Amino acid sequence: MHEIEPFYNWRHLYTAEEDEQSPFYGREYSEFEYSNTVYNYYIHPQWDDFGAPNLYLKILFADYQYNYAVLELIGEWNDAIENNIQTLKREIIDLLISRGVYKFILVTENVLNFFSSDDCYYEEWWDDIKDEGGWIVSLNMPLQTREEFERSRLTNYIHLLDNAKWRTFQPQHLFTLVDNWMMRRLE
Repeated sequence: MHEIEPFYNWRHLYTAEEDEQSPFYGREYSEFEYSNTVYNYYIHPQWDDFGAPNLYLKILFADYQYNYAVLELIGEWNDAIENNIQTLKREIIDLLISRGVYKFILVTENVLNFFSSDDCYYEEWWDDIKDEGGWIVSLNMPLQTREEFERSRLTNYIHLLDNAKWRTFQPQHLFTLVDNWMMRRLE
């Protein structure tokens, strides 16, 4: 787990720690001090702790002019015990929405497990962005995580896109691809 780094090929375009509107503005990172864990395994220090015990993220890109953000997640998404969606919504998403972001791309290929609870915070997130034409899309969620997500009917709020070769795109091109996919899907 400690070798899985957040995607870094866009760092020349955007870093959350240098974005004054980011919840991680001013954060400093160590390349050598490993302190955060998932299942007692250390994870790379570039991942951001936002208050969820086994779930971490990195804001890979935020564009306030085009109203979207790309977030990469790693760990266990546990709503049943830890209510991770509430923490994510209150600590990260609400701030991004207040900055004008209403289209969210979640890279979830490193979300190892998902444990559901109710869908209140997902519904709240959806209600906060739908009038602006917003959406939430998850890219490449692992099968076991996806099955639980679908069983919990969270696909009413978060759309799942598989086999997306997102790393080959620049952020604006990825956004355009996902936005076009969502427009076709919602028609």
